[in-house]
Amino acid sequence: SFLFFGLFVVMLYVATERTRAPRRVPTRPPSAASPNGPTGGADGPSGSPAHAAVDPRGRGAYCPARLAPARQGPFRTRPGLRRYGEGRTNVAIVVLVVVLALLWLITGVRVVQQYERGVVFRLGRVREQVRQPGLTLLVPVVDRMRKVNVQVVTMPVPAQEGITKDNVSVSVDAVLYFRVVEPVKATVDVQNYSFAMLQVAQTSLRSIIGKSELDDLLSGRENLHQGLEVMLESPATGWGVHIDRVEIKDVSLPDSMKRSMARQAEADRERRARIITADGEFQAAAKLAEAAVTMSETPAAMQLRLLQTVVEVAAEKNSTLVLPFPVELLRFFEASAARAAEAGSGPAPAVPAQAPSDAG
Repeated sequence: SFLFFGLFVVMLYVATERTRAPRRVPTRPPSAASPNGPTGGADGPSGSPAHAAVDPRGRGAYCPARLAPARQGPFRTRPGLRRYGEGRTNVAIVVLVVVLALLWLITGVRVVQQYERGVVFRLGRVREQVRQPGLTLLVPVVDRMRKVNVQVVTMPVPAQEGITKDNVSVSVDAVLYFRVVEPVKATVDVQNYSFAMLQVAQTSLRSIIGKSELDDLLSGRENLHQGLEVMLESPATGWGVHIDRVEIKDVSLPDSMKRSMARQAEADRERRARIITADGEFQAAAKLAEAAVTMSETPAAMQLRLLQTVVEVAAEKNSTLVLPFPVELLRFFEASAARAAEAGSGPAPAVPAQAPSDAG
């Protein structure tokens, strides 16, 4: 800025001196017969040797009466006289100089957006001061500015194939979220921080696959996310990058492994179903045994249970009901009928005894 200001002042001074430059007008040549000197007596006391003096600046004869330098020869200087159009030309030069200076100044104006920061290089050396958002001024030809985006960058990590700790081939992809916190380091210390972060993320993902088991990749991803973030934070700090978060998106398994896992899951479900069924039967048998003991103490409870079962079966009218009849009930009915018959007929008549006959 000081260099530009000094150059502008020099150019303005040159233009001003050009405006003040005197004009030389022709005069009559000096006469040898003139007694008053080489400039003649008509010009007054300025031409007499008594009044002529040497200019201390070395510009020839000096005229004290007119306070202007005088030169020998056919031309002499008359201050205050200008050629026609010379004033307009000088004004045009000054205006041109000012316009060129403004144009040169405008070339150093830059605008930094809100989501950017400006890193300035002056003659190849980086400036520690980072240009903040807004209008900023650079020294033309001397300064170069590089804008760095400080927004959060969402970078997908391509799928990486690897073998887990339990010898299962998988393909895992992830997503990385990061942002620049130190623009100077991100510009000077690394050539391309986005490409560098992508490569580090791929190597870290392959490393975490080899240290984990398949169950951890499928269900315990929180610990894997923390491990990946720690592995990426170490190189990112030296590059002026902050890791916001890193997550595993998808885990791809071979088709054979998928079928094996499906069969395993199906067998596990069948095992649990059988266990649940057996447990239910065991509990039902225990309850039935308790019910049998209770009903054995009261025989009428068995008959009530039988009638309840008949009612439940008879609710559907599209079936034939076969009702078992207990033998004890038939014997009860027979005993009741015999007693009724004896009570209605009275005592039976006596049968006379017959004497035995002699065979003879």
